[in-house]
Amino acid sequence: MIGPFGLHPKQTMRSRALPLAKELTRRGHQVCLFMPPWHTPAEADKTWQEDGVTLRYVSLRGGVPGITWQLIREVLAWKPDVVHGFKPKAYSGLTLWWLWQFHRHRVRIVLDTDDWEGWGGWNEREPYTAVQKHFFAWQERWGLTHCHALTVASRALQTIALSRGIPVERVVYVPNGPGISEQYAVSGEQFSGNSLPLTADRSLLTSHRPTLLLYSRFFEFEVSRLAAIFQGVHTAVPQLQILLVGQSLFDADAAQFQQLLAVGGVLEAITDLGWVEPEKLPEILAQADVGIYLMEDTLLNRTKCPVKLADMLAVGLPVVAEAVGQVSEYVVHGRTGLLRPSGDVEGLVADLVHLLQNPAERQRLSEGALAHIQTHFTWEKLAALLMTAYSH
Repeated sequence: MIGPFGLHPKQTMRSRALPLAKELTRRGHQVCLFMPPWHTPAEADKTWQEDGVTLRYVSLRGGVPGITWQLIREVLAWKPDVVHGFKPKAYSGLTLWWLWQFHRHRVRIVLDTDDWEGWGGWNEREPYTAVQKHFFAWQERWGLTHCHALTVASRALQTIALSRGIPVERVVYVPNGPGISEQYAVSGEQFSGNSLPLTADRSLLTSHRPTLLLYSRFFEFEVSRLAAIFQGVHTAVPQLQILLVGQSLFDADAAQFQQLLAVGGVLEAITDLGWVEPEKLPEILAQADVGIYLMEDTLLNRTKCPVKLADMLAVGLPVVAEAVGQVSEYVVHGRTGLLRPSGDVEGLVADLVHLLQNPAERQRLSEGALAHIQTHFTWEKLAALLMTAYSH
């Protein structure tokens, strides 16, 4: 497996590639992740193992050409049967381009895409140069049609791939499982309603009050909508406590959000934890009564497959969400949570208030959430889908 970056701070390799690799290793396969740690250069030229998976951070010498050539050399020296590149852009995209040109008859080349990278996707959000944006868009277009198989993390990406004329048998849908599952060894028969903390120690909260969780990076939606929802729920449930996990409310780019909440008198109801250590995350998420997941209806959001949403359901948290893209694969209306069209502020407020005031309904949806993740989204089951992509 090849990544365009290391395990952190970006999460694709940690939250997607590595769980799949670990499951493949448990099935008896040998797997190595090759990555350039350009976000954390001090870790370059490092090799280690996690649960039988070899992880290799290549040298960063020689700039883009040098790093790409290092990836190519080390991947080929490993003599793989399959090379699975994660993301079609940057270093992994360059490596797959070279391998396709010169080695496609000797090694099976698989591309994984878990976001839309080009126009309408990450090109619109990241501060890339104009040259980089055009190059990444070209890499994405080229990569989708120049591989033996394509794994996609969302139904929207699957639809885009098929619309480009890629044969249906070459497109394999492999969504994301919960990122927290590794901390609890969630796999197959080990995953059950009792394997995660449904009755949590609420010591992090000020009291046992109705608690709404937002687990987010704050880029999927307009913060003014979120503030209006918080204000509406707080008005109906005055004892409400709001738990924020992920991007901190007090980061500089969240100043607008703070102002909106202060006007609505909601700020004092918020407990802001920011980024949480992975091993503590399941217990913290399970302290909430209801989760919320907002998504503007954009191409980027329709194509992404949110691990954070899977995490909330994996601890048995019923979620009220906007039905955009992959969200409805996880939040099944009336079974694992409640869905509203994107932008329906009044409907979202009504659903959140309803669940916060109805413990029996929350418990029913909680049981449904756990069963849904166990049935469809354990990494063991998702890794099994890869065998279709890897077989000739």
